[in-house]
Amino acid sequence: MHSEYDPDDNFARSFHDDADLDEDAAQEAVAWQFLLLVNPDDEDAAMEQFARCREALADGEDPVQALRDAIDWRAGFHVEESDPAGLIEVLDELAARFGLRIDWGDDADDDDFLEHAEVPALVNVAFDRLREHHYTLWTYETGEHAQAGFITRQRDDEALRMVAGALGFHVRTGAL
Repeated sequence: MHSEYDPDDNFARSFHDDADLDEDAAQEAVAWQFLLLVNPDDEDAAMEQFARCREALADGEDPVQALRDAIDWRAGFHVEESDPAGLIEVLDELAARFGLRIDWGDDADDDDFLEHAEVPALVNVAFDRLREHHYTLWTYETGEHAQAGFITRQRDDEALRMVAGALGFHVRTGAL
């Protein structure tokens, strides 16, 4: 169904040509839509993260940074590229929110496995395992030697690209 007919599609209704929104209100509306996408079926978590984000935005923080901080270890991740154990831990925790378990292929707790694991390859494994259950693992550019991202429903891929782009997230799927 086209979004202009969907009464629950706040994003589409917020940006009609006749909408009278100031820039801050528009930014908050898009941030809210983003949080709903990365917190599927958990509006309470989205609301909690939105409160944190609004505070940061009111203090003049960059929208991407405000959202990254609001969702970190709740609905998103940000780990150093040299920390495969941290990536596995956070992605396992995020996948568990959806009742999923990521099969890493080897014993992820094994020191030898972790010593040879590379964060980008692990992101790809997680993307493939989550995709089997119709979820998408997204990453975005951090400007650092880090991997950051979040998980959404596969059916929301197009909406996520649009919303993330409006916020300044340069997203891509976790697929290699």
